[in-house]
Amino acid sequence: MATRADVEKGGVRKEAGKVPSPLYPQHEGEREWVPWIVPVFFVANITVFVITMYANNCPAHATARDGKCVAGFLGRFAFQPLRQNPLLGPSSATLTKLGALVWEKVVQEHQGWRLLSCMWLHAGVLHLVANVFSLMFVGMRLEQQFGYMRIGAIYIISGLGGSVLSALFIRNHISVGASGALFGLLGAMLSELLTNWTIYSNKVTAVVTLLFVIVINMVLGILPHVNNFAHIGGFLTGFLLGFVLLMRPHFGWMERYSMPAGSACTSKKYLFYQWILLAVALILVIIGFAVGMAMLFHGTNAKESCHWCQYLSCVPSARWSCTN
Repeated sequence: MATRADVEKGGVRKEAGKVPSPLYPQHEGEREWVPWIVPVFFVANITVFVITMYANNCPAHATARDGKCVAGFLGRFAFQPLRQNPLLGPSSATLTKLGALVWEKVVQEHQGWRLLSCMWLHAGVLHLVANVFSLMFVGMRLEQQFGYMRIGAIYIISGLGGSVLSALFIRNHISVGASGALFGLLGAMLSELLTNWTIYSNKVTAVVTLLFVIVINMVLGILPHVNNFAHIGGFLTGFLLGFVLLMRPHFGWMERYSMPAGSACTSKKYLFYQWILLAVALILVIIGFAVGMAMLFHGTNAKESCHWCQYLSCVPSARWSCTN
């Protein structure tokens, strides 16, 4: 996954008659945050996985029919047999017990907390490693520029958005992982670039690069055993939240730092289109969650209204089936 610095920093913007100044946020007077919430999320995901493996205790629960636990020398931290979990992780029963997203338990047993708890669980070591390193690459730079409150909010709310969409379309399988939250950060990167268009150089290159990264990850989501609904829900949530939470002063306002002392700055801090995008995005987020939650707890099966939507998460081929 590409880092934020790779896709949006294009150099120094120049205007005739002015000395080029660094791009935001390196302007004088602008705060650069010390990241800490993303490292906390990193440690939390690993800690929860260790706790999950401790609770799983494969040697005590695996039968001869299941096969041998993988890495038995780890004792109760050994992984389930590969035929049960090829990602080197716990059993589905353990994940369900600890808070995996299960439609029946959320809707019929009123365990709505699973919409949040599932984003801290992972199906295996491979799943965990892919997510936590993606979190560090994407999240650290975002938090450095925007601070822990905004990035933490985007991460959590995007994870919730991914869980809601997953529960609306997936009834017969459990779902775990931070992918929805991670795609929310990618979506926020894109909307931040669009709403703060004036402060970036090489804009087209930045947009194309970021869209390429997003599309590649979405395409990988149509493979079996990958919950692309969580990716889509998280991405859409983060994309809208980026317009709301990541709006920056435009280039003309930031140039006041390079103006001679005593010069009047007549430029407004934010442009009109930024406020329009913020208002529209905020309304869509509120409506989206209200409708999504209402449909979910009413027991609505979204697949009945959108039969082709199943192909957004898995496309069958001669090599695999999407029914299992």
